[in-house]
Amino acid sequence: MNSADEKRKLFAALAAEAAACRRCESMCGRTAVLSERNGSVAARVMFIGEAPGRQGGDRTRVPFSGDQSGHNFGRYIASINLARADIFITNSVLCNPRKESGANRKPSVEESLNCASFLQRQIELVAPRVVVTLGAVALAALKRIEYHQFSLKDSAGRVGEWNGRLLVPLYHPSPQVLASHRREDAQLRDYAAVARAIRQSAETAHAGGGRVRDLPGELSGKT
Repeated sequence: MNSADEKRKLFAALAAEAAACRRCESMCGRTAVLSERNGSVAARVMFIGEAPGRQGGDRTRVPFSGDQSGHNFGRYIASINLARADIFITNSVLCNPRKESGANRKPSVEESLNCASFLQRQIELVAPRVVVTLGAVALAALKRIEYHQFSLKDSAGRVGEWNGRLLVPLYHPSPQVLASHRREDAQLRDYAAVARAIRQSAETAHAGGGRVRDLPGELSGKT
């Protein structure tokens, strides 16, 4: 990108395209959660979630806000001295997938594939040095853009490398995950890895490197 203004114009065009998207028949009545409220297109850190929640991003038009998952997320980034203004946050699927009952549901593989190009273009446009995935769905979405072998079980809270950027896979901050898979103290330890990745990316930038340095094979997500 040649200028901040050009970047903002390109992002506005991307957001308008996403708002007009009708690829997913079951979500044609909803609108993509993608706008300037997602954060700065100059952010060095990008968080990627699963999909907007019915009582969260789909209602507030801001990812991870307005529900308990958003409340937890706010506490976790605050624990490493990050503010919303410091980050860009989006979802692997931009619209809210729901069951017939109206409850949230996990996005289908087809829905994730339909949104893959939007996610890829967001990453290319924002060009973050650090990417943080929130949950298995978001981590799998990256694999559709650039192949990796990370798994949430083995890689959560570890700094790796993906597509020339630092990657930190984390568990989703939902109450259900907190109760069954990743407790509060473990989640807080995981977010400390985000702080380490930010420091490492800053050191790389200071040294004049545009891309992250090669990491050991066990952290690279490649064989």
